Amino acid sequence: MPFTQLRRLHANNVATFRSSPLSEISGSFGDLGTLLPLMIALAVNNSISLSTTLVFSGLWNILTGVVFGIPLPVQPMKAIAAVAIARNFSVEETVSAGFTTAGFVFIFSVTGMLRWFTHVIPTPVVKGIQVGAGLSLVLSAGTSLLQPLGWTTPNFADNLIWALFAFIALLLTQKTPKVPYALLIFILGLVLSLLIAGSHNLPSFKIWHPRTFVPDWAAFKTGALDAGLGQIPLTTLNSIIAVSYLSADLLPHIPTPSVTSIGLSVALMNLIGGWFGAMPVCHGSGGLAGQYRFGAKSGSSIILLGLFKIILGLVFGESLVGSLREYPKSLLGVMVLAAGLELAKVGESLNYGARDLWEAPDPTTSPEQSGLKRQKSLSDEERKGRWMVMFMTIGGLLAFKNDGVGFIAGMLCHGAYQLSNAWVEWGSRRPSVAATARKSRRTREVTTIEEEEEQMLLDGDAH
Repeated sequence: MPFTQLRRLHANNVATFRSSPLSEISGSFGDLGTLLPLMIALAVNNSISLSTTLVFSGLWNILTGVVFGIPLPVQPMKAIAAVAIARNFSVEETVSAGFTTAGFVFIFSVTGMLRWFTHVIPTPVVKGIQVGAGLSLVLSAGTSLLQPLGWTTPNFADNLIWALFAFIALLLTQKTPKVPYALLIFILGLVLSLLIAGSHNLPSFKIWHPRTFVPDWAAFKTGALDAGLGQIPLTTLNSIIAVSYLSADLLPHIPTPSVTSIGLSVALMNLIGGWFGAMPVCHGSGGLAGQYRFGAKSGSSIILLGLFKIILGLVFGESLVGSLREYPKSLLGVMVLAAGLELAKVGESLNYGARDLWEAPDPTTSPEQSGLKRQKSLSDEERKGRWMVMFMTIGGLLAFKNDGVGFIAGMLCHGAYQLSNAWVEWGSRRPSVAATARKSRRTREVTTIEEEEEQMLLDGDAH
């Protein structure tokens, strides 16, 4: 990356933070609803090192904020986390899954396959992955975080009353971006979690002592086959390609990171941090939407978050598990709900403003307009087709809870429309061919009749 671009991104980070510091700080906590539940569950399971995860994910936050200049999240690889929690993976098995996914992503990046993917995967399918991921967050907020709560249970600091309070506050602050909603909710949740945890679970000073984890063949095989391979399509589609599209939609004034650079970032984060027991991480479109929704508009937000994580990991480390475990699910659920809806909103630009609808400027236009791109106009039939492909992708993703299934469903639907259009176009050409054949046949018939009449005349003269 050119040094001049880094300077421009740095200048934008500084200018954005100076103009709206509270919004940037608030936005940095917009991804907590995805990060905290999975990170805490993995730490309690002894599937990762919490202190190492905080230090390394904080470092990656800072580097991505500097290099990309956007609030690009560093969040858990969800498919790996789900399997590791369900099967009680060891640290070696968990990081082996991350190594596997990172290895494939690294190959995709350096060989140019990621760029090829962006050219062959149609925009309606990518939008479907984004909207499906957003709706998945909404569903998970309801089923995993909010549904188990009662009006007064499980305790006085975590129940549906607090969820209702957080939801009403969210609605009231929708049109007031200067109010740091996520920051205030995070502080409130921190206070409530300390009250729930009690004095015996308070964090204590525990300096980080890093150690290395070298998986043996059995651990690597288990992690790779049971969790790592299943994460590859999710990371490729939602954490790389969809993130690149989403950043262009949400932050068009900042240079959009290429899929290759995002892929290399994902690969290196895991190929380095995994040796120290860090949680497998990626960049997710849901996290980007959440941080943007709560005020983050530049890389400065995640740089601050990264510094905060590093301090926590270096000073408190594993002692944070007890307090973080009690963080109110009522507040996390509402934050996840808001992040999911923000991500799902990108579907509305499918037929108006999507990146594949912009055409190169017409060279015959005036010099003043020659540099302006034009929006491609779509017929009603084309718009319906694009909507159907997007919703087919969403349906497959939600029905099977798998990005890969949604991707295949969307691609098949897109292919069916392409074949249908090709058939119609071929059929429209057939009348001209058929008309030519009929004209030729009539000409032959006329010639034959004339020959018969001439032959009859010749026969009459002969008699």
